[in-house]
Amino acid sequence: MQRMARERERETGRRRRIERQGRGRRGRRGRRREGGRRGRDVCAGGREEGRGHGEERWGGDEIRDTAGMVLVEREGWKMLRVILFDNMGDMGAGTTNPDYFDFERYSTLDGYAYDLIAILEELRVESCIFVGHSLHTMVGCLASIIRPDLFSKIVMVSTIPRFLNEEGYCGGLAEDLSQLFEAIRSNYKSWVDGFGPLTVGGDMESVAVQEFSRTLFNMRPDIALSVAQTIFQSDMRPLLSHVKVPCHIIQSNRDMAVPVVVSEYLHRNLGGESMVEIMPTDGHLPQLSSPDIFIPILLRHIRYEIASLTSVNTSETDHPQSQ
Repeated sequence: MQRMARERERETGRRRRIERQGRGRRGRRGRRREGGRRGRDVCAGGREEGRGHGEERWGGDEIRDTAGMVLVEREGWKMLRVILFDNMGDMGAGTTNPDYFDFERYSTLDGYAYDLIAILEELRVESCIFVGHSLHTMVGCLASIIRPDLFSKIVMVSTIPRFLNEEGYCGGLAEDLSQLFEAIRSNYKSWVDGFGPLTVGGDMESVAVQEFSRTLFNMRPDIALSVAQTIFQSDMRPLLSHVKVPCHIIQSNRDMAVPVVVSEYLHRNLGGESMVEIMPTDGHLPQLSSPDIFIPILLRHIRYEIASLTSVNTSETDHPQSQ
């Protein structure tokens, strides 16, 4: 929490410096026209949902081309407003300028969390559902600790608070990180060729693997290395108990990157109400590898609250557990 307080002070100072220096071109309502983060509406209506990801793309043409999505409710489920956003440094969508990437700011997830809050504030979102994937879900969790009023629910997809194994904790990664980072630094293309099939679950010829690999190839290698260091060195476990908004945890039953036991770890350690649903899918990116299974499950968790989901057995393959 002290780290977050220091980051808030730095963020306040940074915003003041930007205003004084007039840095960044801004249009109507102070929206940045070029450079870093981007937030855009794709439809208007009842419920806003925010979705983010660290190292993957979401299924569907609109969603796959962005880093995140937010949903906001206005009139029940008659209409749905969806806000898509890109992370700074994520070149897969071709919408962020790598020259604006601040290596110090994004050396932790705090910088991304403050970017998310800035997007929600700029688009005048009062409350939303955030959908996050992998470690990037922790960006939404951090933002919900700083501004709990902005979040009504977090949907966690293949989420992990720490990749490295430790005594009493299985994150699924036991290798020497220095070797991993050296592989990225010395031959980025070769690393992507191996990392893509392992993460998605499939061979290089599959559409899902090719799509995921394309987003990685579109990143500048030095930025990709910095992002990888942030992802694999982060440990968000101490902050889980401070996450008070309801959390829906969705996990593949076969995921090489995130063991199923991690979903139970999250369920036990989150500070608010939570539930787990294990999907009959393979791979770390079910939105790419099994969209026909994943999308209906995701929509159900977006639409219904935990009490409704745990009181009704919706299908033979659903095994939700509530905290």
